[in-house]
Amino acid sequence: MSAPDTLAHRSLASVWHPCTQMKRHEAEPPVAIARAQGPWLHGTDGRRYLDGISSWWVNLFGHGHPHIQAALADQLARLDHVMLAGFTHAPVVELSERLAALTGLGHAFYGSDGASATEIALKMSAHYWRNQGQSAKNRFVGLAGGYHGETVGALAVTDIPLFREAYGPLVRLAGTVPSPDARAAQPGESARETPRDVALRAAAALEAWLAEHHATTAALILEPLVQCAAGMAMHDAEYLRQARALCDSYNVHLVADEIAVGFGRTGTMFAHQQAGIRPDFLCLSKGLTGGTLALSAVLTTDTVYAAFYDDDVARGFLHSHSYTGNPLACRAALATLELFEQTDALARNTVLAQAIDTACAPLAAHPRVRHARRQGMIWAWDVDTPLPDFARRYHRHAMARGLLLRPIGRTLYAMPPYVLDDEAVQHLATNALAALDATLAEEATTPAPTEERLP
Repeated sequence: MSAPDTLAHRSLASVWHPCTQMKRHEAEPPVAIARAQGPWLHGTDGRRYLDGISSWWVNLFGHGHPHIQAALADQLARLDHVMLAGFTHAPVVELSERLAALTGLGHAFYGSDGASATEIALKMSAHYWRNQGQSAKNRFVGLAGGYHGETVGALAVTDIPLFREAYGPLVRLAGTVPSPDARAAQPGESARETPRDVALRAAAALEAWLAEHHATTAALILEPLVQCAAGMAMHDAEYLRQARALCDSYNVHLVADEIAVGFGRTGTMFAHQQAGIRPDFLCLSKGLTGGTLALSAVLTTDTVYAAFYDDDVARGFLHSHSYTGNPLACRAALATLELFEQTDALARNTVLAQAIDTACAPLAAHPRVRHARRQGMIWAWDVDTPLPDFARRYHRHAMARGLLLRPIGRTLYAMPPYVLDDEAVQHLATNALAALDATLAEEATTPAPTEERLP
């Protein structure tokens, strides 16, 4: 088949790829994938790639898992879709009950993706305060470096200029407070400063902000334990405890965005559980369906739900989309939750994480690596390099070695599926290190003019 007829070239002629400067594909066409199984992606050219980032953090139990496939096939034979306004069905009811049992939060509201979950939570919070006669509480505050999606409402609480600046006139910008990122420890001031000290310092800044702005603030939104798009910025759970107490004190909602860090990624089923707190809103997506179908959910408290329960239609939450609570997606989510129980996934992940730690020890000890860190099943290594296009160069070298990794800026990270065997673990560790050395060897060449920080 001639080059213009390949799947990659046909894609460039017809598809606008996400999070991509399309002109770059003139030199590096997209990789065409024919099938996937377990942690491996198989290209149309016969090569295979270890999915070291779970296909943008969504895949938990490997591609093509038979339990999820069987559930989807069974559901497809029963009910593919029905509108959820005025109707209901078993998968959405059962999934809502399961999520409530896992979180202590109820009345799940469903969306299509992470950004829509953010929009739903923000709208619910502001509308709650309006229904309570406090309509002035309609602004939001988030953490420096926070990422919550790229729709207009979500961009308001996303503190990554690359995503937001082009749409500045459309965005009602939220307030921003310092991140509790443990890398902000200041050993020059105190040789014993810890991640908890950083968390307390950031909490003090949050308290000062809320003291001044609480009367107009509906909610604080944050990513518990790991701010992923900020370069896997990890923080001490003490910040979550402090944030919960401050939100209670100043009468502000706490929105936990666990779109990326939920479902075992941080070591517990949900990240906020490590702090022993309960948020007012919990946003879920990505791993919710095990990486099979698009689905998101927002869970909240009975108090919030009750504020919308009224004879007046205008006091109801009228947000919707056509595929809300799609039966197929809900059934995939139920099958994913069943796999956590059947495989004892959280306990197995503890063993797997230790094996990956051991295999990646040479990478963590690399002389150009800074702040090697792990939270549950998330690894990150900051790389000391002058290359502003380090991420693109590294990705190319990793793919050449059969490994899908996409650094964020100069932060190399791995977030693999929970099903790596010994061969896959060694493949990840060996080729991640080899790709790093190959990338650093290019430092003498002329770098690109701008830094990229795409997830």
